Amino acid sequence: MTSSASEHAASGFRHASVLLDGAVDALVHDPQGHYLDGTFGRGGHSRAILERLAPEGRLLAIDRDPQAVAAAASIEDTRFSIERGEFAHLGGIATARGLHGRLDGILLDVGVSSPQLDDPERGFSFLRDGPLDMRMDPSCGESAAEFLTRADEAEIVRVFKQYGEERYARRLVRAIVSRRVDQPFERTADLAEVIKTAHPAWEKGKHPATRVFQALRIQVNGELEQLDAALDESLEALAPGGHLVVISFHSLEDRRVKRFIRRHVRGDTDLPRGVPVRDDQLARRLDAVGKARRASATELAANPRARSAVMRVARKRS
Repeated sequence: MTSSASEHAASGFRHASVLLDGAVDALVHDPQGHYLDGTFGRGGHSRAILERLAPEGRLLAIDRDPQAVAAAASIEDTRFSIERGEFAHLGGIATARGLHGRLDGILLDVGVSSPQLDDPERGFSFLRDGPLDMRMDPSCGESAAEFLTRADEAEIVRVFKQYGEERYARRLVRAIVSRRVDQPFERTADLAEVIKTAHPAWEKGKHPATRVFQALRIQVNGELEQLDAALDESLEALAPGGHLVVISFHSLEDRRVKRFIRRHVRGDTDLPRGVPVRDDQLARRLDAVGKARRASATELAANPRARSAVMRVARKRS
């Protein structure tokens, strides 16, 4: 399988895995090892990992999206299994499989998948009219529509600023709150139109609703909290020498990954000045592997959504 490989989900939506070959190269260092794909999506990375594994190798995948789990049924390989769940709970899932502390590699491909964006019924995109949902697991939690109906003005402003880094959050929220008095928001196109009308300064080449939709998606799915928990869980679930590979798609995610790796590479650096300490007493738990990597020009030409992807790799110390 090559970096341009794509899979068809049962629904017919197409998904191209980002940084496919690079991620698998960084992850699979022992073909006989046990690996975890924390974000199955439509299985692009999982299929490529299986191609690298020996008959003794094993791959466990996780995804909270029921459509993704259903798509995994197309993989007929005794080395592969999948659990429906949040990758924030990967430690417990690995424990139930007898793999906690024994995983040779963990891959986290963070963010929304192409099938989720492309299916109007999932409500992730401002380009396609559909129910204003945005939940990765539609069976639980609060939808984007429910959040906009329930939350007060201050809370929505906080979400738009914190998760969307939207400069005009207050102005846009005033328009939303004013409109919802007469008619609650239920459709993506409706919300996008209100934002489009209220936004005073459109960024070149970017729809004015981009940051708002990102913010709502992160809020509804608890994405940053999920990522923080998954990183902590990964550190404990990996075997000594195991590899952690994380692909993120915006700066809010990448900053968390970068800081997490840096913190555990440095170890306990908050000691009082002058305290004598050996290097082996600093509790360094990770080694960074190479520098942050982005998609190549070839991959960007085939998959423009890869333009914001950043991959970071670390190895758990023995």
